[in-house]
Amino acid sequence: MTLIGVLGLQGAVREHVRSIEASGAEAVIVKRTSQLNDIDGLILPGGESTTMRRLIDKYNFLEPLKQFGQSGKPIFGTCAGLILLATDIQGQDQPHLGLMNMTVERNAFGRQRESFEAHLDIKGIAEGYEAVFIRAPYIVDVGDGSEVLAKQNDKIVAAQDRHYLACAFHPELTDDHRLTEHFVRMVEESKKTLAS
Repeated sequence: MTLIGVLGLQGAVREHVRSIEASGAEAVIVKRTSQLNDIDGLILPGGESTTMRRLIDKYNFLEPLKQFGQSGKPIFGTCAGLILLATDIQGQDQPHLGLMNMTVERNAFGRQRESFEAHLDIKGIAEGYEAVFIRAPYIVDVGDGSEVLAKQNDKIVAAQDRHYLACAFHPELTDDHRLTEHFVRMVEESKKTLAS
C-alpha cells in the first residue's frame, strides 16, 4: 500500500488525511523526522508559512525535508506548502526548502479577497474543479521543465515540476479529490521507479 505523509506541525492536516484515504492510499501524520523514512510521498499543508518554517526549524525538519525531495520522493505543497517548496519568494532573500523551480508571491490575492472559491480547469487532471482560496499565494513564474496546470485571473495557481506538485488553493476542503488522486498516482509511479 502506498503511504503518504502529511506534515503535521501546523495547518489543515486531518482534511488531507481524509482526502488521501478517499484517493485510495494510506495516510499518516508526520510529526517526527524519522517518519520520513517510512513514507512514499509527502503533503506540505496550508497554514502560515513563517510559522511553519519556525516549527520546521524547531523540530529540525529542514534538511530531512530537503533530502526527502532530493531523493526523488514526491512532495505536494498546498497554499503555505507551495511557499515552502519554492526556489524564490518575492520580497524574501532566502527560500525555505527551495526544491521546486518557481517564484511565488505571498498573500497575492490581497486582503479584500481573503477567501473565495473559483472553478478551475486543471490541465490533464480536472475540469470545473472547485478550488477554495484562503489568503492564497500565487506562482509568479515557473522555471524550465515546470508545467503550469491552472490559472485564476491570469495568475498561476497550480504547477508541477518533476516530482513536485504545488497549488495555491486548498484541495482538501472539498469532496473533489481529483488533484489528490493525481498526487497519489505520482507517488505510485515514483515508488515503482525508485524501487527499480
